[in-house]
Amino acid sequence: MAMEARLSLRQSQRVVMTPLLQQAIQLLQLSTLELQEVVAKELLENPMLEEVTPDTPETPADAPVTPDSPPAPTVEQVSTDAPPTTERQTDELPFDFNAVMSADDDHEERSLVSQEDREDLPFENVVRTQVSLADHLEEQLRFVAEDAAVRRIGAEIIGNLDEDGYLRAELEEIAQRCNATAEEVTRVLELVQGFDPPGVAARSIQECLLLQLKRDPLPDPVSVEIIETYFDDLSRRRYQDIARAMKLAVDRIMESVEEIMGLEPKPGRRFGGNDSRYIVPDVFVYKLGNDYTIVLNEDGIPRLRVNALYRSLLRGAGSGDEAKQYVEQKLRSALWLIKSVDQRQRTLRKVTQSIVKFQREFLDRGLPHLRPLSLRDVGEDIGMHESTISRVTTNKYVETPQGLFELKFFFHSGIASGDGEMVSSVSVKKMIQDILAAEDPAKPQSDQEVAQALQKRGLTIARRTVAKYREELGILPSHQRRLTPRKR
Repeated sequence: MAMEARLSLRQSQRVVMTPLLQQAIQLLQLSTLELQEVVAKELLENPMLEEVTPDTPETPADAPVTPDSPPAPTVEQVSTDAPPTTERQTDELPFDFNAVMSADDDHEERSLVSQEDREDLPFENVVRTQVSLADHLEEQLRFVAEDAAVRRIGAEIIGNLDEDGYLRAELEEIAQRCNATAEEVTRVLELVQGFDPPGVAARSIQECLLLQLKRDPLPDPVSVEIIETYFDDLSRRRYQDIARAMKLAVDRIMESVEEIMGLEPKPGRRFGGNDSRYIVPDVFVYKLGNDYTIVLNEDGIPRLRVNALYRSLLRGAGSGDEAKQYVEQKLRSALWLIKSVDQRQRTLRKVTQSIVKFQREFLDRGLPHLRPLSLRDVGEDIGMHESTISRVTTNKYVETPQGLFELKFFFHSGIASGDGEMVSSVSVKKMIQDILAAEDPAKPQSDQEVAQALQKRGLTIARRTVAKYREELGILPSHQRRLTPRKR
């Protein structure tokens, strides 16, 4: 067969991800704090952008604003009207370029980002800064040790503790680093092990529990012997074997077991505040009468507009002027940022409105009434693609009458109930947690018994699904929950 070259024309459509469009998509995924950082950075780098402060005169021709009539806050009530079914999928600028160039300096275009006056954030949303475990121990070391060599070895020991408070380095290795002997390191280790919290600087959980028991001037000898000699049997819950080996009654062994179970296996747990997060809600949902009102959190997001000085410079520059090309590019970037921020806020509002509409029962009555919801449900409701819903709900939090939740929290799979209604997997987990919390400690319920209890409530659920949810809740199996502590 002969081969030949041909020329042909073909029309096709494709989506081109321009840098401006990529920026708009990225803004959707940012939290309020991250958006503040992006806007602040753009204000520094783009001379065409400026922040509108409350005392800045701003009198747009279409909507004059005076000090006596501030802009209305961006508050809307949830509406049941059908939303538009199309999305604007373009990166064209939402303005007339020539009109912007010829606008009077006294009539700035209105910022698309507005501020709202509201109370400060609730204290429960702010995680207080905690002292780290290393700082806590080093402070104690400075008080009890004056010798420079002891402090150096102690600092090396503290520096090799993990987040749970366990020593993760060999004594010989520490001795080499500090030019000391193993005996000196051992003495300093014993010193550090006497610090608060009890059990810190242990090299195993067995040593950790022993250190805590021996803090008592008169420790229970039975508890000490169980940990020292029968720790393997204790971890496997062989209480009968321990009682026979120690020639004691099982009730006496169970008293010591109860004491041991009250110890802290991770001494450094309460010092895990190094990566404290400050949760700032992106949206507030308030109940006013029988309706829910949505308020976007725009605190800290500056109101933006184009700088009049640079705009006048653009009008006076020649057509081929290099300065004009630079200012045109910055103007395009500035106005696109204003549009992108506004688009993010409007999309976030629409998504939240849809979630509130679907989860009205949850907002009214609490967690057991959380309904199954998918990204597709919300996307179809507001006429947006699932990927857009996923981006706008990423790393966003909403403050509701039921508490503070991540927007992703409201999207869950469902389990069919007996009456045909779908029940959220989160609600099922809450039911399982309540059932196990009310069980008899002497006769803990198996996963099959829990499944049967749920079936009586109209939920058909497999035993392995119950086991999966129980593990996600951090609840031990029934044979490991079987413990009957008794007092003498």
